[in-house]
Amino acid sequence: MHCLRLWPRIAWIALPLLISAACGEKPAPLPPPKPAAAPQEQEFEPEKLKLPADPASYAPVERYEPMKIPGDNPMTQDKATLGWQLFFDKRLSGDGKLSCYSCHVNEHGLTDGKALGEGAFGKPLTRSSPTLWNIGYHAEFYWDGRAKSLEAQAMAAWKGVNMGANPEEVVKKLNALPGYRKQFRNVFQKDATPESVTLALACYMRTIISRDTPFDRWQRGDEKAVGEAAKRGYEAFKKAKCDNCHSGVFFTDLQFHNVGIGMKREKPDVGRFTVSNRKEDTGAFKTPTLRDIADSGPYFHDGSVATLEEAVRLMVDGGVENEHFDRVNLKKADLTESEFRDLMEFFKSLDEPATLKEPKLPPESRSSRK
Repeated sequence: MHCLRLWPRIAWIALPLLISAACGEKPAPLPPPKPAAAPQEQEFEPEKLKLPADPASYAPVERYEPMKIPGDNPMTQDKATLGWQLFFDKRLSGDGKLSCYSCHVNEHGLTDGKALGEGAFGKPLTRSSPTLWNIGYHAEFYWDGRAKSLEAQAMAAWKGVNMGANPEEVVKKLNALPGYRKQFRNVFQKDATPESVTLALACYMRTIISRDTPFDRWQRGDEKAVGEAAKRGYEAFKKAKCDNCHSGVFFTDLQFHNVGIGMKREKPDVGRFTVSNRKEDTGAFKTPTLRDIADSGPYFHDGSVATLEEAVRLMVDGGVENEHFDRVNLKKADLTESEFRDLMEFFKSLDEPATLKEPKLPPESRSSRK
C-alpha cells in the first residue's frame, strides 16, 4: 500500500526523464556533490584568552602579527588548560618519569640545560632540546623542520624516544581518571584519544609567548629598561649582521642554515637534508631564537658549545667553513672587543621574565590504583 501511495510522486519525478529519453535527448547530469567545507584557519591574539601560565606574558603583543591557528584546532580556554595539565603530567611518558616540561624547564630558558638530553627509559637523544618560546608562530618544527604542524610534533615526540609512550595505552589510563575524563568530554565531547591529547598539547604550547623582555620594554618606550651597554650592543648586533638570520621580533628567520656546527665530524648530522633531500641543505638547521638565550645553553643543535660567549665568538668569527656553508648570511664580523662586550649585554636584555607555572593535575582514582 505504501508503494502505491508513493507511485504518483515517483511518476511525476520520472516523467521529464522519460520524455527526454523518448525524444532522443540525454537527461541532464546530476550536479556533483559539494565537497565538505574545510576548517577555516583562525587567527589568535594572546590577549583574547585568559591563559593558565604567567599572565604577564599574554598581555597585548604590540609588534606581533596574529598567530595562525589550524581550523581544526581552535584556541579555547578549556582546551589550553587541559593541554597545560597534560604538558606537565609524567603519566604521559612510557616510563612515567618524564613530562613535556622535563625537557623545557624554566631555569634553562625552556630547554633542558643539557648538551644532548635523555628520553624515556634512559635512551639518549641525538640533538639538544630547543626552546619553546613563541613556538606557535613557527611553521615547521624540530631542528630540521620535519614536522609540519605543532600537533604533528607533539605526536612524534610522544611516540618517539623523547617520551617513549604507546599513546593508545596512555589514553586508557587518562580515561580512567575522572578528572581527565570530565575535561576531555567537556572540550572534545568524547573520551580522550591520542589525537585529542595532541590537539590539547598544541593549544597550550601556542600560549607560550615571550614578549616582555627588557628589550621589549625598551622598544615600547621605556628608556630605563636596558642599560647603555645593551643599547650599544643592539647596534653592534646589527653591525655584525646577526639579524640576517636572527631577524624580526622573534629573533629568528625560521629558516635553515649551515653555519658549520658538527660538520668536521666523521659522520656529521646532515640536518635539513634528510627532509628536503636537497644537497644545499646538508648540515642546515633552523635558526634558534635569541629570546632567553642567556639561559638556554649549551648551544646549537648538538649542544657542542657550553657558554654563550663561546657561541657568539664562533658566529662573530664567521662560523666553521665547509662544503655547504651559508656564505651569504654568515661572514666574519669586524667588531672591537668593546663592541663584543656590548653585544653580550644586548643578549642579556632578551631574558624572558615569564615562567610556566605548574598546574594541579587530576589525581589517581581508587579504581585506577588497583
